[in-house]
Amino acid sequence: MIKIHMGCGWRNFGPGWIHIDGGDYKHLDSNSITCLPYENNSVSLIYASHVLAYFDREEVVALLEEWKRVLKTGAILRLAVPNFQAYVKLYQSKQITLDQCLGPFYGKMAMGESSIYHKTVYDFNSLKSLLEKLGFNNIIKYKWQETEHCARDDHSQAYIPHMDKNHGTLMSLNVECFK
Repeated sequence: MIKIHMGCGWRNFGPGWIHIDGGDYKHLDSNSITCLPYENNSVSLIYASHVLAYFDREEVVALLEEWKRVLKTGAILRLAVPNFQAYVKLYQSKQITLDQCLGPFYGKMAMGESSIYHKTVYDFNSLKSLLEKLGFNNIIKYKWQETEHCARDDHSQAYIPHMDKNHGTLMSLNVECFK
């Protein structure tokens, strides 16, 4: 069973996972999330937490088509992205400031000699529509607590107030679908 942690950064999910990221981390198996060295229909799960936002609405199509190419029929694509709707709701109710939205919406990160930035945001309907257009099905919100990687804290578990997983607001839109 091939399980890929796409855009993993410094997070190492351990044995049983393939780690792919453009960074320079010792646990990486590959550095390209856009051109995968796997045969068609060979991967059982792709998990990508807060990666899609680094690709604009046109670029993301080719990225997701490549991921779909390697996924087996019936395999899972599990995504997490900053949840535009959750940020707007907290902002409009004055529970957070604009400054608290800037990182999740524009996300600057060093990548080699340059920096990369988030290029878009999603709500459930826009992400679902994109995935449907690409032929994915059974598109649902998933609970991070019910995944095999739930013990590994990442942005899919982002809350405001920070780390208040019992009473805070989940700020990540967590969506999974099937090929």
